[in-house]
Amino acid sequence: MRRKNRLIAEAKFDVVKTFEGYCFDDIQLPEGLNLEEIKTGDFIEKSHNLIFYGSVGTGKTYLATAIGVEACNQGKRVRFFKVATLINELIDAYNKATLGRILKNLKKYDLIILDELGYVPIGEKGAELLFQVIADCYERKSLIITTNIEFSKWNGIFMDKKITTAILDRVIHYGHLVIFSGESYRLKNAISRKNGGAL
Repeated sequence: MRRKNRLIAEAKFDVVKTFEGYCFDDIQLPEGLNLEEIKTGDFIEKSHNLIFYGSVGTGKTYLATAIGVEACNQGKRVRFFKVATLINELIDAYNKATLGRILKNLKKYDLIILDELGYVPIGEKGAELLFQVIADCYERKSLIITTNIEFSKWNGIFMDKKITTAILDRVIHYGHLVIFSGESYRLKNAISRKNGGAL
């Protein structure tokens, strides 16, 4: 129990979530991936990636966190990042000539969760540094990426066609696109409260 708690603390989740009460009704799984593989983290053993795509508030971060928590419970090492936070850390390390230390540290994790890709502009240097992280993960560990930007518009995130192509190539090669097609949970809850519980 102590080890599980330590791994969960090390992962630095924004909020700890589990599968309990999570609704999978509005999630579309691709061929070759089933719910059991997601819940058990079987994809991590294969060093496969999950890309969660859907509108804001549809449960992408919640599910990514629940998968990460379960992986911790199984003794795996997980690290959760908001993409903007990771970019800032990488740029700061680059400026202080300590980038190698951060990249080396990231290599010890079995699963890295990159949350909210595309919500904040990354910039040229940020794109280069994020590519290094993703390239280091390729065929060695798993990524979960949550985004509300479709693949065809990722060039608008990275602002460089060559880097965008290289990132997509590595993410998609062993990746599964999971589509979240429901409405925003937060919006539904707000409407529910406003209407006294009636939707």
